[in-house]
Amino acid sequence: MPRVIDVPVDIDRDAARRAAEEELSDPKYRDARPGFLQQIGQWLGEQLEKLLNSLSSDVPGGIFGVVLLVALLIVLVVVIRLRTGKMAASARAGSVVFGGQRKNASDYRRAAEEAAAAGRFDDAVRDRFRAVVRALEERALLDARSGRTADEAAAEAGLLLPNVAGRLRRGARLFDDVHYGGREGTEAAYRMLTELDERCRRERPVAVAAP
Repeated sequence: MPRVIDVPVDIDRDAARRAAEEELSDPKYRDARPGFLQQIGQWLGEQLEKLLNSLSSDVPGGIFGVVLLVALLIVLVVVIRLRTGKMAASARAGSVVFGGQRKNASDYRRAAEEAAAAGRFDDAVRDRFRAVVRALEERALLDARSGRTADEAAAEAGLLLPNVAGRLRRGARLFDDVHYGGREGTEAAYRMLTELDERCRRERPVAVAAP
């Protein structure tokens, strides 16, 4: 039986390239290749990995240091936006003393006393501080304008009533902590605001020199 002898075949470069292209054009290869978006994702992942590896050699702590640095930068950006951008305006708009139509100071006092008697010190703290601010508006020590925050009310009134300026600031913090910070109102906080209300009613404003 004659033997089949393998004879090497010399194929030039162009012929080899065409043969490879024809082979790879087979549908079985095309179906096995990752999709276009998958290829892009893989490429981006490779580039990110290269970038992190290059940075990790220069940052203390290696790759963990890079991740921590990125996290700190994100926190810094958020803090800046909270203090300066639209986020600051939004946060400020949400922390005003009066959210709707104002009542008289006496009405706020009555509501605060009823809430305190029922043990609802959250409501008692809110309404008692509002009574303080509304009474100052009724005495024309503060102008009755919308959008004023508790801190702004305390700062403006403190200029005219310097003897209670510190108490006003503490009262503003109590209001914000309860109304916006989610803290529970306490009887002690309510009593402090009641005393502040009485002190403000007795105090006489001082003259403030024009700038």
